[in-house]
Amino acid sequence: MGLLDGKTAIITGAASPRGLGKAAAMLFAEHGCRVAITDLDEAAAQAAAADLPGTGHIGLAGNVTDRGDCDAAARAVLDAFGRIDILVNNAGITQPLKLMEIAPENYEAVTDVSLRGTLYMSQAVIPAMRAQGAGSIVNLSSVSAQRGGGIFGGPHYSAAKAGVLGLTKAMARELAPDGVRANAICPGFIATDITAGKLTPEMRAQALASIPMGRAGEASDVAGCALFLASDLSAYCTGTEVDVNGGSLIH
Repeated sequence: MGLLDGKTAIITGAASPRGLGKAAAMLFAEHGCRVAITDLDEAAAQAAAADLPGTGHIGLAGNVTDRGDCDAAARAVLDAFGRIDILVNNAGITQPLKLMEIAPENYEAVTDVSLRGTLYMSQAVIPAMRAQGAGSIVNLSSVSAQRGGGIFGGPHYSAAKAGVLGLTKAMARELAPDGVRANAICPGFIATDITAGKLTPEMRAQALASIPMGRAGEASDVAGCALFLASDLSAYCTGTEVDVNGGSLIH
C-alpha cells in the first residue's frame, strides 16, 4: 500500500539523474503515484519518466518561466491522468556570485526560474486542484534563504529562495479554503548535480563543519520530506517550511 496510490504528480526540472526532482519522482512512483516530469530537455524528461518504477509516467518539455509552457504541461497531465493531485516546484538554478558581481542577466536567470517559475506552474495547476477540492503544492526553497547564503548560491539565489517562502505562505493562506495545501522544503548542503564539481575542498570542508550530523544530505533525504508533504500524512500542514539540513540551522 503506497502513500500516493491513485495520485498524480507533476515535478518540474526533474530530469537530472542525481537531482532532487528525480529522487522525489522515484520515491513517489514507488508509493503508487503516476508522475509527470517536466524539463527544458524533452528527451531527458521522457528518459527520466521511463526510468521510474511502475507504468504510465510521462515526460514533458517545459520552461517554467514561460506561462504558456506551464499551462500546456498542466493540460497534458490532465489529458493523460485526468487529475493533478501534487505539484513539486523543483526547477531551479544557482550561481556562486558575490554581491557586486550580480549582473542584470544573472539576477533575472536565477529569480525567474525559482520565483516566477514557482508562481506560473502553481497558477497552471490550481484550477484543477480547486475543482477537485484537494491538492498539495511542494515548493523547493533553501537554507540559503534562512541564513543569507553562505553555502553556494549568491545573494540573488538567497533572495529568490526567500521569495519562495513568502510566496508559499501567501499561497497556503489563499488556497486553504479550497482544500489545497502549499508547503516549502529548505534543503541544506545536499550532494547533487547542481553543485557537483563546483565546490573546492575548502568549501566542502567548511560546509560539513557547520552540520551537526557531520554529513552532506542526499537527494533521498529531501525526497522523503517531499513525500510527507505530498501525502495525506501532512493533511493538517500548510504554509510550513521544513528544514532538511542535518541540524545546520539549529540556533
